Amino acid sequence: MSSAVPVSPAVGSTPHRTRIKLCGLSRRADVELAVDLGADAIGFVFYPPSPRSVGVAEAIDLACALPPFVSVVGLFVNPTVDWIGEVASNVPLTMLQFHGDETAAQCEELASVAGLPWLRALRVAADTQPRDLVESALNYSSAGGLLFDTLVEGYGGGGKTFDWSLIPAELARRAVLSGGLNAQNVGDAIRRVRPHAVDVSSGIEVPGARGVKDPARMAAFVRAVRAADVE
Repeated sequence: MSSAVPVSPAVGSTPHRTRIKLCGLSRRADVELAVDLGADAIGFVFYPPSPRSVGVAEAIDLACALPPFVSVVGLFVNPTVDWIGEVASNVPLTMLQFHGDETAAQCEELASVAGLPWLRALRVAADTQPRDLVESALNYSSAGGLLFDTLVEGYGGGGKTFDWSLIPAELARRAVLSGGLNAQNVGDAIRRVRPHAVDVSSGIEVPGARGVKDPARMAAFVRAVRAADVE
């Protein structure tokens, strides 16, 4: 009776590992769980109108729960130089995320105040074309990455998806995929786009309770990402 011969991966090849950012965390237990689940980054929202917003003192306390090598991303919406400076000088951020109407020049100025790299969120509308995203990517060429989110009323966190096929393959390596992701659809999103990272907020929350994370949904999301990586 013959036996199956295992097939080894090609020499030099490595499996794709999608980085995971869990965003909008505001409770210490959620931060600790994110670490235990193996999240690569957590996001603090520094935009007071958001139900997920945290203040400087809260963010300092939450950051104390983090071990080394877990990135801390600060999300801002049209911030002032003073606000960026206050947060960055007190909270141990590793990256800024601009989610408002900031121009490339404004992003660079604000990032220089903090002395940190930055991401730019690009909102994808129903009529957006791939060429529009390429043009935006060129405009924000100095960004450390591009976060693709769905255009909704306000500034993100609406739990709505967009047509992932709009993201050109040449942008996938810089892409942080966001917008309506959850444990049920993130695997499909990863298989289609193969982004560098995925970002989730509303998709790991208790239904109807914006800003309140659900431990079971957090765990399910991370499992779904890892399952998609090994397919």
